[in-house]
Amino acid sequence: MELRSPEWLKVVGVFDLETTGVDVTSDRIVTAHVGLLDAAGGVIRARDWLADPGIDIPQGATDIHGVTSAHARAHGRPAGEVVGEVSRALHALLTAGIPVVAYNAAFDFSLLAHESVRYGLEPLRDPAPVIDPLVIDKRYDKWRRGKRTLAVVAAHYAVPLDGAHEAAADAVAAGRVAQALAQRYAAWLPATATELHTRQIGWARAQAESLTEYFIRIGRLDPEQRLDGNWPVR
Repeated sequence: MELRSPEWLKVVGVFDLETTGVDVTSDRIVTAHVGLLDAAGGVIRARDWLADPGIDIPQGATDIHGVTSAHARAHGRPAGEVVGEVSRALHALLTAGIPVVAYNAAFDFSLLAHESVRYGLEPLRDPAPVIDPLVIDKRYDKWRRGKRTLAVVAAHYAVPLDGAHEAAADAVAAGRVAQALAQRYAAWLPATATELHTRQIGWARAQAESLTEYFIRIGRLDPEQRLDGNWPVR
């Protein structure tokens, strides 16, 4: 019997940020992408932003995404405007019932929320439905060895990723990985994006608890420390 793909596979939003660093509370947005993919992974709509983050972009971050402080100052738009527009674009998709895919969603949505507060804007509270290919991949292929970066996971699911660490390329690749996961695990995945969102909250919490135990065991965390398993905003 042919398996039916989840209904949310028909059209998905995609979202990615490139930033000044990895601290969701203090780092800033440099570039952003919000787009829309059809069921075949084709790009229906896409919008990109370049922000002047208002702080120097560390060399380590520039080495990853290629944007220098000088370029952001010369060509980027005011960060507050970018944050507001990105938030409104995501809100429009979610309000329309279109799920938004973000790889390691808790990073992008958390940083966006903190940026919104920084500029006196209303943050996206409890954005839903969100689809996180990282959480889903860890759930259904828990024991696969190796890294779980977007580039590695995309290659595992035969999804091309040209221009890694460029917001548009990463966002589109993440959306296509989500669609590949939906097809591979159609027999086990919830039929609706809303139910999938709810399940991912529990999966992400359990994954954080498991990783916490591992880090304590190898001495990377103290016994009283815990990784934050809140998802999609922490």
